[in-house]
Amino acid sequence: MTTADARPSDDPAPPVDADLLAEAVALAREAGELTLGWFRHDDLQIDRKGDGTPVTQADRAGERLIREHLGSHHGDDAILGEEEGELAGTSGRRWIVDPIDGTKAFSHGVPTYSNLIALEDEHGTAVGVINLPALGETVYAGRGLGCWSVDHRDGDARPARVSSTDRLRGAYLTTCGFDYWPEPWLQGVREAGLQMRTWGDGWGYALVATGRVDAMVDPIAASWDLAPLPVIAAESGGRFTDHGGDPSPHRRSGVLSNGVLHDELRAVLAGPPPTEG
Repeated sequence: MTTADARPSDDPAPPVDADLLAEAVALAREAGELTLGWFRHDDLQIDRKGDGTPVTQADRAGERLIREHLGSHHGDDAILGEEEGELAGTSGRRWIVDPIDGTKAFSHGVPTYSNLIALEDEHGTAVGVINLPALGETVYAGRGLGCWSVDHRDGDARPARVSSTDRLRGAYLTTCGFDYWPEPWLQGVREAGLQMRTWGDGWGYALVATGRVDAMVDPIAASWDLAPLPVIAAESGGRFTDHGGDPSPHRRSGVLSNGVLHDELRAVLAGPPPTEG
């Protein structure tokens, strides 16, 4: 098994080192503070990547900060990042980084963007961090260590648990936007009576993990958007798969739910997924 396709197994995996989790949280927080230096600044420069998506100097600086730290402290580990691609390693572990998840929100002065860090090992996702610097919250989980939410104002870590909602009708489903949803998917969730919102990107997944909404769906997403979610789901009592039920975060779509609604929700996502481009 490779970290590039790390999957849960039937054998219980050992808890991750608590120091690794603390390090990842601190690193995400540091990157978040750096990105805030450009947030809502008039001199923010927005460029376009080859795929047409926006990128700013804050994205690049945030990833560079994280990579420099990992290179100094975990030089044998692989790194996959949105802005600088993949660096091979020899340890069997891989860090996955999205320095700003929600660059469109960030570049428009909307505070819902996040900094994402995950660590994969031979057992699957070991660490997942969603840091929301402009909202002052971090949601994070380590395998065997639970899922936690920290309000930056007081610094207290509180257990994060998914909701107990047990039926689709009236449940809250969020996403990054409905414009790229296949019409059969939209029809299915409407007919199921779900309350649809667009509290998206990493923030949407944090809302599910903390029980404030019941499900988040990303019809199209990259590995760095989804990598923290398997461990966050497992440790908060929820469930994460792609739209087809695969638990890998590398299948280009993501569904995070409170677990109770998961199979029923997936059933209403009828028809093929959207195609990119």
